[in-house]
Amino acid sequence: MSGLLSKNFKGGAVLSLGELLLRISPDADGNWLDNSILPFYVGGAELNVATALALWDVPSKYFTALPKNGLSEQIISYLNKKNIDTSPVHYHGNRLGLYFLTKGKDLKHDALIYDRANSAFADLQPGMIDWDKVLDGVTWFHFSAICPAINQQVADVCLEALQAASSKGITISVDLNYRSKLWQYGKEPQEVMPGLVKYCDVIMGNIWAAEKMLGIEVLGDIHESGQKSIYLKEALSSSKRIAEQYPKCKAVANTFRFDEWDDIDYYTSLYTNGGFYSSHEYNTRQKVDKVGTGDCFMAGLIYGFYNNQSAQQTLEFATAAAFQKLFITSDATTNTVDEIIKAIKYE
Repeated sequence: MSGLLSKNFKGGAVLSLGELLLRISPDADGNWLDNSILPFYVGGAELNVATALALWDVPSKYFTALPKNGLSEQIISYLNKKNIDTSPVHYHGNRLGLYFLTKGKDLKHDALIYDRANSAFADLQPGMIDWDKVLDGVTWFHFSAICPAINQQVADVCLEALQAASSKGITISVDLNYRSKLWQYGKEPQEVMPGLVKYCDVIMGNIWAAEKMLGIEVLGDIHESGQKSIYLKEALSSSKRIAEQYPKCKAVANTFRFDEWDDIDYYTSLYTNGGFYSSHEYNTRQKVDKVGTGDCFMAGLIYGFYNNQSAQQTLEFATAAAFQKLFITSDATTNTVDEIIKAIKYE
């Protein structure tokens, strides 16, 4: 398991690939109907990563597909003001993807409604994109498991992009976020994801996502104890099996976020260069928005590796960044590097 820490990413950009979505957030009581106010946020898992990296002064490019219209022009102008390079964006199709999430509810529950069928991104097909052009000047390529969950042709586009990035020696990362409401086109994740993950240098998710998507079984009934030490032991075991199954993989990161009533406990782990690292644990009863915490953690990992930080430094920065995202009302973080460093626990 050769490392990332000796690699020089400076001078190159990080390209994030994924669907730009508008998140529509009605309040749970339905007051939006009386007030004619429906809050929205510009997001999408990969855009959240790109936004964080741009804020943290990492050269950040973003690939998505949008219809060519005035609304898209406004959104692109908004992203450009955040120092995100949107030159790779592909324009075609007729609509933007949406999702509705009732305010204060969790992404994985019934408060989530997708409206992204036949979006410009969902209508991408292999052969449409000149990947040599898109990947020019890129040293790191990031995508998530949300993309290949949309439909088979988008999964094929992901494979096309990964093969092009791999042939150029670009470091590749994946977030194994699982969205059951998206895998609806007749394929199970394990039929699709292993063929994409084999190109990845950094694999991020959790032990349950690795089981669902890669068939890396969670051993035993670890829920009976609820002990951090047992969860971390399983993270190490899962990470080793991932590294064995995917020889290109150089780092595996796991997040643990447990929501018990109003309490949130959060900690993470990283396996790289044969070493296993765990973060300090964070706890809170006061959260604002859980959307995008995992994306923020992923961005933190990329930030640490891009800047040649040690494995422990990288993990602690990513963990603190993700935890602080809980107190921000938006899809992406607005915290600066200095603010995150000040929030890191050291004991």
